[in-house]
Parts: sequence; C-alpha cells; structure tokens
Amino acid sequence: MRSCQSSPLSPAERRGSAQVALLSAGHVRGARKRPSPLLFLFPFLAGKMAASRGLRLLRDGWPRRWLHAGPSAAPPVPNPLPDAAAPSLYPPVVASLTAKSKAAKQRRRERFYQEIHDAPSVEEKLRIYGKRQRRKYVVYPQTWAVNADRWYQDYTKTVFVPGLPAPVAAGAAEGEGGGWDLAELRSAVCDALLQEHFYQRKRRPFLFRAIEQGPSPFLTQLALSLTARLASANPVLGSSSALDLKPEVNFYWLRGETVVPRGHRKGRIDPLRFQIDDKPHCQIRIRKQLSEFVPLDYVAPGDIPVINVLPDKLPMFKRQYDNKIFIGSNVADPCAYGHTQFHLIPDRLKRDRLIKMNLFDQVEVPCRANAIASLFAWTGAQAMYQGFWSEADVTRPFVSQAVITDGRYFSFFCYQLNTLALSADSDKNNPRKNICWGTESRPLYEAIEENNVKGFNDEILVQLVKFLLNRPKEV
Repeated sequence: MRSCQSSPLSPAERRGSAQVALLSAGHVRGARKRPSPLLFLFPFLAGKMAASRGLRLLRDGWPRRWLHAGPSAAPPVPNPLPDAAAPSLYPPVVASLTAKSKAAKQRRRERFYQEIHDAPSVEEKLRIYGKRQRRKYVVYPQTWAVNADRWYQDYTKTVFVPGLPAPVAAGAAEGEGGGWDLAELRSAVCDALLQEHFYQRKRRPFLFRAIEQGPSPFLTQLALSLTARLASANPVLGSSSALDLKPEVNFYWLRGETVVPRGHRKGRIDPLRFQIDDKPHCQIRIRKQLSEFVPLDYVAPGDIPVINVLPDKLPMFKRQYDNKIFIGSNVADPCAYGHTQFHLIPDRLKRDRLIKMNLFDQVEVPCRANAIASLFAWTGAQAMYQGFWSEADVTRPFVSQAVITDGRYFSFFCYQLNTLALSADSDKNNPRKNICWGTESRPLYEAIEENNVKGFNDEILVQLVKFLLNRPKEV
C-alpha cells in the first residue's frame, strides 16, 4: 500500500516560500512597530523620513497609477428629473406674518392685495379696501392755499392742459344747428338771473354768506331749466339720467411714501394716505359712460409738478375716520357714470376779494384746484365702482365734466382718468397720466340794472349747452 508522503520541494519553490514568509512577517512587525524615540528628541528627522517615504511611494506606484492606459470609468451623472418631478414634502419657506422685517411686511401687503382680488362683489371689494383706518390727509377741493393746484396735480398725478379737448371744442361749433334755440335758452337764463337779483326782495346777507341768496338758487335753476330744455336734443338727459342736488362725493387713495418721524414706529416707511370729501352744488349722472377725449395711452403735453415736502406745509391736516368711496349713489344704482358737475365758489375765494388782496396770480388757482380735486374724486370713485383699483388699473378711460362759477364768472373743465395706480408700488413703471383741461373764468353778463341784464355773453351759454349735449357714442 502506498503511503501519503509529500513530494520534496524544488530549490526555486523553497526560495519563494521563504520570501512570502519574510514579507508576511515584516508586514506584521511593521503594523506593530512603534515610532522611534529619536523623533521625540530630534523632530527635524520626521520631515526627512516622510520625504524618503514619499519618494519611495512615487518610485514604486507612479508609473502604474498615473500612466495607466486603460479606459477610466466616467463619474455617474445625477438625474434631476425624478427630484424635480417629485412634489415637495414640506411647505414653502415664507416670511412670518407677525415679524418686523421687510419680507414680513411685503407678505402682509401681498396677502391684503390678494384678499381684495378675491372679493366676490364690488361692495365687498370696497369694504376690504377701506377697512384699514389710519391717519390720512384730508384734501379740501375749495381751498385758499397759495398755488394749491400744483400740489393737487402731484397728489392726483394730473397734467393740466389749458383749453378744452378737441371733441368738445368741435361740438361747440356745431351746437347752433343741433335742435335747440339759442334765443329761447338766453331768455330762460335771463329770467333766472332777474328772479334772484331783481324780483325777489332779500335782506342783507351775513358775512361770507351772500352766495346763499343769489348765486346758489340761480345755479340750481340754471341746471334744471337747461337740462329740461335740452333733453329733446340729447336723449341722455331724459329719464335715463339723475340730477343730484348737493350730493356727497368721497374718494380715498394712496400716493407716495414717508418715514415716520417720531413715536414708537419711528423710522418705519408708511404710504401717504389721502381722502377727498367733496360736496358739489349739483351733478348729473347717466347710465352709459361718456366717450373718451383722447386715447388711454395719450402722452399729454406738460409735466406734473413734483412736491418734495410733506402735505403739512400746504397746509393739509391729518384725521382718522372711515375711508369712504362714494359717487353720490350706491353701487346698485344704474346711473353709475358721471356727466357734469356744477360747483359754486365760496365768498372767501371770489376774484374781487383776491384782487383787493393783491393776489392777482391766485385768481384762477381756486378754480383749477377745485376742478382737479373734485373731478379726480368723482371719476376715481366711478372707476372703483366698476372693479378697478390701484393694483388692478383701469382698462378704459373715465371722463367727467365740471362747471365752476361764483354766479357771474364761469370756467369749464374736462377730466379724463387714465390711471388709478398711484401708490408707491404700482406707480414704479406706470407712464400713464391723468389729464385735466380747463379754461379761464369769463363773465356771463356785465351787470343787472333794474329789470335788464346788460352785456350778456352768448359764448358762455353756448359752451354750457355744448357741455350738456355731450353724449356717449352708442347714443
């Protein structure tokens, strides 16, 4: 039987086994080898030992590591499609609603704007828009402040153009053949003048209240008689219109910004808030909107005055009460568009009194300021009744007219509202401007002696008739 004995190794195999044993033993001894105590005594030897070790590694591994000719594996390209398509599991990071940072203030403002946009009706939109009560500047249309018209132009972003727009001027030339008799209308106006200044015996008026005895009832009779006589020539003035006597017109808006000067909110940036509470003598409202005088994006000649001081210097005072927007009727009224307003200049602002005070350059200022403020408030309220506001600007212009008089001198104004974006945020890239056309005051008559009206001016009457004959294109 054959015994299991291993065959003797050759000399070459014995040398290979010895080398493997030595390498493994050296590896184990190297793993257990402690740092030489010379390194603690002579630290500068550490750099030389590390350098020699680095040269040995570079000599042994550099040709195989950096001169490898085989194809290298490309790094994996991440696929962003699954991450982009997958919905986020967390809500977006937004600013706090109660913090004092700018981002928090911007978020509160955007939330308030969105609440107005989502309002289901115009009444609800107006309620939300005016529910935040803050101190606001009260704008008085009839003011004796010096150069008040320039301040009102800045606050309403209105360009004043002397004269009347071309459609209105052309209508005045064609008025004499429009189905009305000039002699009959002149007789009616003269009868109204004599009724108030000659036939009635009136006592001496109180100081600054003479306007209540003569001019006020005359203007009421003038508007009523001319409207009734011109209803056949202009169907808009018939049963489809409404004549309001001493109505209330209100408008609230934001314009510009200011820094809070004092108090616990010192340094904060607040918008400038304005409120107009107007009370014209009478006004005519219609069911359809008047035709535009110029296109919506028309660039009017002239510039808007820039006022670099606060309205307190006008002077203008702050009050806090309900923010109201009102055209003289509720939103449900079918006569939601304005036609013509009639304003009566108070005794304090009459031209004779201003001339006696040597304020010759301020004679026409009260009329212009009254027209700009009153017509802006009226047309702006009409636009907001249609759902427009500062963050949802108008898509069509709104037009109104005004006749301003002291009983003898008459001036005529036309206003076209092209924008409601007057706040600091909405007016950054807004090239539109509101436009106001106007004439200087001219007398309707020279004097009233006994039962005769001397120097009656037919041009003023024709201009007044032309205003009342203005109608929408659809009519």
